[in-house]
Amino acid sequence: MKDVTQNDYMVRATAADGAIRAFAVTTKNLVEYARVRHDTSPVMTAALGRLLSAGTMMGAMMKGDKDLLTLQIEGDGPGKGLTVTADSKGNVKGYPEVSVVALPPRSDGHLNVGGAMGNGVLRVIKDMGLKEPYVGEVDLQTGEIAEDLTYYFAASEQIPSVVGLGVLVDKDGSVLQAGGFIVQLMPFTSEEIISKLEGSLATLEPVTKMLERGFTPEVILEEVLTFFDVEFNETMPVQFQCNCSKDRITKALISVGKKGLQEMIDDGEPIHVNCHFCNTDYTFEVDELKEIAKCSRVS
Repeated sequence: MKDVTQNDYMVRATAADGAIRAFAVTTKNLVEYARVRHDTSPVMTAALGRLLSAGTMMGAMMKGDKDLLTLQIEGDGPGKGLTVTADSKGNVKGYPEVSVVALPPRSDGHLNVGGAMGNGVLRVIKDMGLKEPYVGEVDLQTGEIAEDLTYYFAASEQIPSVVGLGVLVDKDGSVLQAGGFIVQLMPFTSEEIISKLEGSLATLEPVTKMLERGFTPEVILEEVLTFFDVEFNETMPVQFQCNCSKDRITKALISVGKKGLQEMIDDGEPIHVNCHFCNTDYTFEVDELKEIAKCSRVS
């Protein structure tokens, strides 16, 4: 699938002589693309959009070109859960377990993402080419995603972090703004630096408000790190990109084996395969299944 969500981008920065590392991203286009593909209701647009934004930044923390990060939320709320996968190059994809959830807003007027997720777990899976992937899991603290990721970094990776995420949804359900930031303290950060950071965070506007005011990722980090000189190290485009294709599905069908394929052929009906990540449907006619069966191993 081609990249259709250009113009979103992420910046990577450091501050306080390397004691702080930071990421910020704007994801309006890729979140709107995900909304259209999955036909999400506003609260699920916000939920998926927040996790997609986090995925782009956390993916960029991976070092290897083939490293993959997966974020999963499983909850007992009506939204049930979310899955997002990202690589280290700014590519991200994701889907909700339930696309449409109708909930009244919170008392502050914001979309009730925590109510949609309910109680459950946040799982972070890092596939870095080792025998087994790294898996970290924490209980959801609020279900609002940013707070849950902040807790995950502290509890599972022992990295003091601040995560801010936001998605602003228009009256027609489309995405007006989306993005976020992650700020992390490196080991042995001084109390003076921590104190300064806490001071700037105390007066920080919500991410949606900053995005609504037209703040770029650079300006967002300058606001978050207002008492520090910020050094921007890298700018990276980010996009919703799914690597599904009919050829990949065909290879998966070949692996089913001749017996399984013959059962499909004997049914005499086309089969339909759906990609969860981008909601693309692939149809295979009986004649196509017969050709695939010729390539399949005996089983």
